[in-house]
Amino acid sequence: MHKSISLVAAGLLGCSLFLNLACAAEATPLRVLLITGGCCHDYAKQKDILKQGLEARANVVVDQVHTDIPAGTSATKPPLPIYGNPDYAKGYDVLIHDECAADINEPGIIKGVLAPHRAGIPAVNLHCAMHCYRIGNPAEPAQAGSERAMWFDYLGLQSSRHGAQLPIAIRFTDQTHAVTHGLGDWTTINEELYNNIQIFPTAKPLAHGRQTTKNKDGTTKEDDYVVAWANDYHGTRIFSTTLGHNNATVEDGRYLDLVTRGLLWACGQLDDQGNIKPGYGPKH
Repeated sequence: MHKSISLVAAGLLGCSLFLNLACAAEATPLRVLLITGGCCHDYAKQKDILKQGLEARANVVVDQVHTDIPAGTSATKPPLPIYGNPDYAKGYDVLIHDECAADINEPGIIKGVLAPHRAGIPAVNLHCAMHCYRIGNPAEPAQAGSERAMWFDYLGLQSSRHGAQLPIAIRFTDQTHAVTHGLGDWTTINEELYNNIQIFPTAKPLAHGRQTTKNKDGTTKEDDYVVAWANDYHGTRIFSTTLGHNNATVEDGRYLDLVTRGLLWACGQLDDQGNIKPGYGPKH
């Protein structure tokens, strides 16, 4: 009797493994568009670090739109080819905004950048993407739903500046969310901690960062801000993290794991327990 049960269990396990392998073989890779360019960051290297890191961790194919800054052009207004192109996201399952376009503030351009996400294409936003496409004074809270708040509504958080480059202690404050499953706290190298002007009701904070700075009089100051969160943008999933200024952070396996899980969650490829759905984990 016990032998029969063991044989049945072994058979069921074998069938389960076969089905998982079959799903992995049949799953169509997620098509990812990574957008990089603008001031202040080593995007030429970081775009390749991100592509290699994501493709090693999930069943995705990352295409790149990268813009070097032409001589005589403002680095804070990079001429990204997505501007004015209503079909820039056509054929993609998810977009990664990793551009730094702090002085692109024309409402028409911003609406065009947001159009695919209003149409339902999920997104991941990294670091300086939080300081792009801002209308008016970013230090003044923008009213949700207003023209000034277009980009902040999409992100779910408004930020206006960062402090000095110093280590940031990362702690995951929501251990129940699918994105944070299996992730552990860590402390970064010298990095930029972005402030939080306001967090919108549609956003779900996932991680905080704490940074200690020393004042001129020898006293210290502790800053604590949300550094990773999920947002519901008119029913579309948006994941963002303000981390990722320096190459050493971007290539850190813990950072790449966080970005990968945020991307898979945005695309609906994590189950409620945070497990990667069959076919969308590493390809080898």
